Amino acid sequence: MANRVALVTGGNGGIGTEICKQLAAAGYRVVTTCVDPEKEKIKEWQAARKAEGYDIGWVQCNVADFDACQAMAKQVEAEYGPVDVLVNCAGITRDGFLHKMDKSNWDAVIGINLTGAFNVTRQFIEGMRERGFGRIVNISSINGQTGQFGQTNYSTAKAGIHGFTMALAKEGARKNITANSIAPGYIETEMTAAIPEDVRQGIVNSLPGGRMGQPHDIARVVVFLVADDADFINGAMIPVNGAQFCSF
Repeated sequence: MANRVALVTGGNGGIGTEICKQLAAAGYRVVTTCVDPEKEKIKEWQAARKAEGYDIGWVQCNVADFDACQAMAKQVEAEYGPVDVLVNCAGITRDGFLHKMDKSNWDAVIGINLTGAFNVTRQFIEGMRERGFGRIVNISSINGQTGQFGQTNYSTAKAGIHGFTMALAKEGARKNITANSIAPGYIETEMTAAIPEDVRQGIVNSLPGGRMGQPHDIARVVVFLVADDADFINGAMIPVNGAQFCSF
């Protein structure tokens, strides 16, 4: 694993940071993407991770831009080597009821959350096929399974992520490439912290375990799925939601 390069898109977010840290701890050479290095304070983020003992690289890229993803892939492979592990974690929300939703907010969410997974994966899938190894994990959401008020764009994108995952799993199976998705429930991040306190408490009270999940709950599943010997787990959606939503 020490020689395997793991790329995590949007890896400087709440869940992404923990994914980067756990992959680095497991011995992977980890690289993340960011859109605006200054606005996202990526150098400070990188220094903070280094202080914690994690050496994580970064590259600038808007995953909604196919050409930018091509340039990013060339930079990553030139600086770090071939990408064997890909975690599509980049995501945004632009909430609003459909009858009031601007097309720009629909396009933005679909572009980052769904098309972005294609744009990035497309750059690395051929190399994975040639080398006979690849591990792809796509971060979906419980809202892609259940739908959510005010999130027709987000729910559509996250449901699409799993369809993308299942088809990709079938295409890559004979080349030792796995593709799986994870569907987090409510996780404690800056995004959920921004929810009004009374609404947030109502959400917590509705959860069977009486608490939100932690970013490490998602990251540990990523590390499990990308292992060299996890090759027969392919095309799955792993729910990590504390029994909020159960299905079979």
